[in-house]
Amino acid sequence: MGLPRRRFTREFKITAVRRLQQGESVAVLARALEVNASVLHRWREEFGHGPGKAFPGSGRRRMEPDRVAQLERKIGQQALEIDFLKSCLQSIEEQRPLQAGESKPPSTGKSKGSEREGSR
Repeated sequence: MGLPRRRFTREFKITAVRRLQQGESVAVLARALEVNASVLHRWREEFGHGPGKAFPGSGRRRMEPDRVAQLERKIGQQALEIDFLKSCLQSIEEQRPLQAGESKPPSTGKSKGSEREGSR
């Protein structure tokens, strides 16, 4: 498995291109920034097509605190719903034998077919 792909901010790319425009060697700059020379060539070409439109992404974006809080609330709500549904299911399973007129405790999760296979 390879290394995770690095992402660079718009400002980083623009700074790199400006250094190239000032006459810095591609090879030297590539070593200094620890990027491949072909990446620098691609950034310079993209910047040349229109500096205002170049590099529209913002690199690696971190999740906004509001979004994190919203997702944490949703997880909490879902955990409550799961607990509620588990208790409802347990209550239903406890009532089944009583409704069928049986007095034995609820099933252990094995089906009748698997019990027969085990006795062979």
